[in-house]
Amino acid sequence: MFRSQYADVPPVEQPIHDAVLGRAAVFGNAPALIDGTDGTTLTYEQVDRFHRRIAAALAEAGLRKGDVLALHSPNTVAFPLAFYAATRAGASVTTVHPLATAEEFAKQLGDSRTRWIVTISPLLGVARRAAELAGGIQEIFVCDGAPGHRSLVDMLASTAPEPEVAIDPAEDVAALPYSSGTTGTPKGVMLTHRQIATNLAQLQPAVGAGPGDRVLAVLPLFHIYGLTALMNAPLRLGATVVVLPRFDLEQFLAAIQDHRITGLYVAPPIVLALAKHPLVADYDLSSLKYVVSAAAPLDAKLAAACSRRLGLPPVGQAYGMTELSPGTHVVPLDAMADAPPGTVGKLIAGTEMRIVSLTTPGEDLGVGEAGEILIRGPQVMKGYLGRPDATAAMIDADGWLHTGDVGHVDADGWLFVVDRVKELIKYKGFQVAPAELEALLLTHPGITDAAVVGDHDDDGNEVPHAHVVRRTPADGPTEGEVMMYVAERVAPYKRVRRVTFVDAVPRAASGKILRRELRGRP
Repeated sequence: MFRSQYADVPPVEQPIHDAVLGRAAVFGNAPALIDGTDGTTLTYEQVDRFHRRIAAALAEAGLRKGDVLALHSPNTVAFPLAFYAATRAGASVTTVHPLATAEEFAKQLGDSRTRWIVTISPLLGVARRAAELAGGIQEIFVCDGAPGHRSLVDMLASTAPEPEVAIDPAEDVAALPYSSGTTGTPKGVMLTHRQIATNLAQLQPAVGAGPGDRVLAVLPLFHIYGLTALMNAPLRLGATVVVLPRFDLEQFLAAIQDHRITGLYVAPPIVLALAKHPLVADYDLSSLKYVVSAAAPLDAKLAAACSRRLGLPPVGQAYGMTELSPGTHVVPLDAMADAPPGTVGKLIAGTEMRIVSLTTPGEDLGVGEAGEILIRGPQVMKGYLGRPDATAAMIDADGWLHTGDVGHVDADGWLFVVDRVKELIKYKGFQVAPAELEALLLTHPGITDAAVVGDHDDDGNEVPHAHVVRRTPADGPTEGEVMMYVAERVAPYKRVRRVTFVDAVPRAASGKILRRELRGRP
């Protein structure tokens, strides 16, 4: 068993809004959130006051403890207000990808039994359609403004009393993001107030920020990585968060330059752009102190190229998953120059790890031996919503979460992730479940069987590669038609990027797809 070098941290027995904004009065007029596109700035005092007023308005509208609110929005300065207002009013927040189709959104609404939606006016059509398909939605609010819908701005004028909700941090669910786990279709991950807040305390000794630090929130806040690294963690410690709605390289570089960003939390595609794109030379990025990459594997040579170009310590990595609130490993900011290339970091405070054999169930492996990574700690999820069997398959009777990732640890405690035993595809950090795409492909009348695996494109991104059996090969769908069929029915990041036609999908006697036989095929 491997244990953290850091001292244990006690569980944080606070609702997430208090754990993050509990010192807002101390930070007062310091900038908390800045819109990187138009400069709109909210101070800590305003974030605290505004989210309380919105919580009062939500309670007045009828939101009660135990309700679920869907937050369907790209990054804006209103996103944290909506999140903390909902949790203060007693709701669980299920975050929704802003590019989700109405059908995908409706599935999440129905599965999570959502009653309230917060969205933005450009996405209102999708939200309305999803609400119609799912049913049970009480009201749709907007962050900005739209005829017939109450806005968060309107809610700031509420004179209703602030709700006083008794929250049990250990049991009550604060966030309900959707994850595919190691296999299958997306499932609601129940993360309690205590789990999320404690994970912030676990991460702080290694990657703490504070007043005067500025982080750039370009990764999506609806994703647990962004929610933690770019919203909860910096706001808890008095840093300033500059918010961008999406990644546009010129806008991203200008924001670093103009707002004097000190820290970046990104995914590998952004590291690639920083390392190789000619535009980078046109901007002053000298304010940067560090870059951390997570959400997908980062090539060690690419990380080195990025750090050389920016004149920074080597790009650090972090590791975790939605089911772990999400962090378990990170390269500490004060050890970036000493970390071996390719490592995803060391165990954070209060976290235990085992590396177990892939061939002998339950056999523990030692330093330098590769096996499946198991994690135990206070950040392990409560479970999958409404799926006790899936929860039991993920977390064993002794509390160890089986990540489905393969890795090894060196003598100094650095973890290296080398492979996956799980089926999940990580496209630019977003989860793509093969089973979801396979089920969709089988609805095409010209397809009799299909298997989807992860493959790599020319930039090193893992992409969905479909292996398809056509009903009649002579006049069946073409590669382009298969890609279009999927593209019309899923969010852009889930699109099939490659198609190979096969005579049969390799399967075990049990019927399980033998994905390893398909990986690497042209």
